[in-house]
Amino acid sequence: MLPAAEFVERPSVRRVIRKNVSDTAVSALRTFGRAVELGCHSAIGAVGDIARRRFQWRETLFQGWYFVSVTALPAILMAIPFGVIVSVQVGNLIHQLGADSLIGAAGGLGVIKQGAPVATGLLLGGAGAAAIGADLGARTIREEIDALRVMGVDPVHRLVIPRVVAMVLIAPLLNILIIFVGVTAGYLVAVTAQGVTSGSYWLTFGSFTVVADVFVSLAKSALFGLLVAVIACQRGLEAKGGPRGVADGVNAAVVLSVVALVLVNLAITQLTAMFLPVRLA
Repeated sequence: MLPAAEFVERPSVRRVIRKNVSDTAVSALRTFGRAVELGCHSAIGAVGDIARRRFQWRETLFQGWYFVSVTALPAILMAIPFGVIVSVQVGNLIHQLGADSLIGAAGGLGVIKQGAPVATGLLLGGAGAAAIGADLGARTIREEIDALRVMGVDPVHRLVIPRVVAMVLIAPLLNILIIFVGVTAGYLVAVTAQGVTSGSYWLTFGSFTVVADVFVSLAKSALFGLLVAVIACQRGLEAKGGPRGVADGVNAAVVLSVVALVLVNLAITQLTAMFLPVRLA
């Protein structure tokens, strides 16, 4: 026989667990809704500001240069080992099958279709999201955002839209840089260490990698930049609780950005595999 106290306690524990789960789910849905609303507001507001010649070009250029300065060197350092790893690992497998000339195709497809956009998103989600979340979070706890609203200035048009546009524009450029460095590193390893001729490498690279793959890669990187910017701006504008709240907002921005990138990349990969399968050019 169990004590009577346990019969009283168990239902309360179930209720607490049920309430916590339901509150978490509802809070997640509300956060997702606010993020979608902020993204739509930013997209529509950017078009309207450009049409009315009120777009914050100076702030956009400043933010864009900052994103480039903090991500360009890490992008190169990430692209080199990625291209080398793809070339070595795939090259060893292809060498066992007696098709060494296909290393160019494997390297090109791996870097362009997956490596470059994912690396771009991770870099922007790390350095870019942290910078945006910290900046807007500090402004929020210092009540600068409230002061802008009191003066009749919309923080979305003044602060959010320039950062979103800057990241969307910088993401494809960073993607191109990673593609160039990654493919070059894979080519050098294949030619110097694996005995692949230069002509066969580029021949298979051009045969399997079509222009549509490059456009999909650029589109994915721009979409990842949009997701990162919107999530980071939302967490920064909703920061509260002093410096601890800013730190929590930055951590949430980075984590949510990475999770969103992984899920969206999975969905896009499935769609492109259905409608744009790998084929000879």
